[in-house]
Amino acid sequence: MRVVRRLNTLRRDWLSWIPTVWLGVFFLIPFLVVLKISLSEATIAMPPYLPIFEWIEGSLLEIRLDFGNYLFLIDDPLYGAAYVESVRIALTATIITLLIGYPMAYVIATAREPRRTLLLLLVILPFWTSFLLRVYAWIAILKTNGLLNGLLMSLGVISEPLVILQTDVAVYIGIAYTYLPFMVLPLYASLSKLDRTLLEAAEDLGATPWISFLTVTLPLTLPGVVAGSLLVFVPAIGEFVIPALLGGNDTLMIGKVLWNEFFANRDWPIASAVAIMMLFVIVGPLMWLNRMNAQHEEANS
Repeated sequence: MRVVRRLNTLRRDWLSWIPTVWLGVFFLIPFLVVLKISLSEATIAMPPYLPIFEWIEGSLLEIRLDFGNYLFLIDDPLYGAAYVESVRIALTATIITLLIGYPMAYVIATAREPRRTLLLLLVILPFWTSFLLRVYAWIAILKTNGLLNGLLMSLGVISEPLVILQTDVAVYIGIAYTYLPFMVLPLYASLSKLDRTLLEAAEDLGATPWISFLTVTLPLTLPGVVAGSLLVFVPAIGEFVIPALLGGNDTLMIGKVLWNEFFANRDWPIASAVAIMMLFVIVGPLMWLNRMNAQHEEANS
């Protein structure tokens, strides 16, 4: 019996090490590499930055850390504006996705089989096509002579085409459409586990459907709201393809700044510093939302 228990303990220990090793290989090591580049100095070479560690006369190790890249980001208003704009667009798109995704998840969770499976399949179906192809399809829909303007003009809703493409509205539409399944699925998981007898009890006590939603459904599904919002907000804040294809020249997001610094300016240290700063911008909201979620779970336990 002791041998069996020992083997089970070793098996659990090995299984716990798998995600740790995964994070170390695919997150920590790349993060340290980018951090090292951000503390170096740009130069015309391959790679285009100076090493921060260098051996002198074979025995002395010289360490040169250049924090000027981070000071440059603070002094230049362009980067601050890009961070603020990225947070604004990502937050707005997340709210739009939540307002669309919550009713969809509610309808799916309350549907009966096999209709529920069919609705879930329709939510996941866009993943079967190329992400780039789906974004390009929105260009054909939103352009001046596109499908949307043609439909609205044929119905007599508008008299002249709307300018939607290459605006922030097009970026919101693209992000909300692309990341909608990431919002719907966590919400569906929370709503499907909701105890319906609580809603019946609230109705028996005289609560209206809207009051029941605010006092019962929404608080109990808050973990799904937090999870879905994180799954949309985090990738949206660093999005590059959607703003580049659907947004205008004045749509300045941090993903576009990173692209320009890496490939146009070939200033890898500045680009790495931008990436590190963006990580801290993302970590702040993540820690706040995780703290809210933990407090909510403690209150319900």
